[in-house]
Amino acid sequence: MPPSARHATALTEGPIARSLLLFSLPILGANVLQSLNASVNAIWIGHFLGEAALTAVSNANLVLFFLLGVVFGISMANTILVGQAVGARDTGQAKRVVGTSTGFFVLLSLSVAILGYVFTGNILDAMGTPADARPYAIAYLRVIFIALPPMYFYAFLMMTLRGAGDSRTPFHFMLLSVGLDIALNPLLIFGWGPVPALGIGGSALATLIAQTVALAGLVAHLYRRKHFLCLYRGELHYLKPDFALVRALVLKGLPMGLQMVVISSSALVMISMVNAYGSQTTAAYGAASQLWTYIQMPSLAVGAAVSSMAAQNVGAQRWDRVSRIAGAGVAYNLLLTGALVAVVYLFNRGALGIFLPDDGVAIGIAQHLNAIVVWSFLFFGLSFVLFGVVRATGAVMAPLIILAVALWFVRVPFAWLLRGHYGADAVWWSFPLGSVVAVVLAAAYYRWGDWRHASMLGPGATQQAASTGLDVPATALLAAPSENAA
Repeated sequence: MPPSARHATALTEGPIARSLLLFSLPILGANVLQSLNASVNAIWIGHFLGEAALTAVSNANLVLFFLLGVVFGISMANTILVGQAVGARDTGQAKRVVGTSTGFFVLLSLSVAILGYVFTGNILDAMGTPADARPYAIAYLRVIFIALPPMYFYAFLMMTLRGAGDSRTPFHFMLLSVGLDIALNPLLIFGWGPVPALGIGGSALATLIAQTVALAGLVAHLYRRKHFLCLYRGELHYLKPDFALVRALVLKGLPMGLQMVVISSSALVMISMVNAYGSQTTAAYGAASQLWTYIQMPSLAVGAAVSSMAAQNVGAQRWDRVSRIAGAGVAYNLLLTGALVAVVYLFNRGALGIFLPDDGVAIGIAQHLNAIVVWSFLFFGLSFVLFGVVRATGAVMAPLIILAVALWFVRVPFAWLLRGHYGADAVWWSFPLGSVVAVVLAAAYYRWGDWRHASMLGPGATQQAASTGLDVPATALLAAPSENAA
């Protein structure tokens, strides 16, 4: 591998715990930035454009979440393919993955953007968007559909770099993107000098400009640094679709994307049950969910880092390191998620007071449900590590099935059937129950499943599994996959 690629092999060498931590922190930072960006934009719209505008953005963001969920799985498949090729020191294969993925993402993003723009009204009607919010939602969502190609391609490049072992560069350009978005929102919403006031469309335009500038800057940076995955004139043949790779992107990516669908759809059912107990309970649940989002961030970051790191070591046939990566990931999740869980328990009322009035009924309900639910995110974090390890080989169906069982066949029925006896507590206790079931199933699959013999490219390309050294510490066997809480 050429000298310019030397940094990309770091995840197959050196101390595992230190490398994993340094790789995880920029991913965590990027997750925090994205949440901060969404919160700041919602504040501008909600406080200055009114409830109808905020409702419009909420509806539009549900559409965007679904569309990004689809591309998430395919991006993860691309990350794993790049990681395995880099770990095997096969630069040609890595560029072939990048070339095929580039064409695929361009075609996918343009198709979705055009269809979405044309059928924006139909999509919002199907969602039952309130009449007073519909004009705002159309104005916002149509600009978002125009922004979709740079958003998709930007996400693809960031995931590619993570697969190659670089999480810092994506973080730096995420900082640029979020900074631009936050700065441009008030300017384009309200106008200033020669800039006209664009209202809610200005908020969407800020996202379009920020994503496009960050994408252009990232591409320019990679070519200026002569990154080993950049394609030059003599390498444009890599853009010719490799249908084995396209097949892997789709067949391996869709199950990973469907995990987000399983999570979000079960969350919608849960909140519909919570709504039945009145606005105070719903407000309490909403405030607690805001905290849960931040509690889960370390586990999501470490899980993503584990997946990239394990993929490189699978490609390098370093199976001894794969098991140690799992152990280090479990330890970091216990440490980081455990610290946040402890903080919430110590400052439960104070933390909830950020979102709820201190003298209201809702804050007491929120304290009670937090006491029941928050500890279960330790299991979420531990299980996400195991998901990250097994999918690094191409085993993507088992995590999807485990999530579906834990959320749709355990959590939802438990809450539904027992709410007549235990009221809202049945809903709250369904969260830890789903986590425990997921823990048992994921640990069993990690310990006895056939994920070590899985392959991203199908039979004939199966990685050679090591016969020993694949067990993680006992703490990992108590962990399992993730159930969502948001």
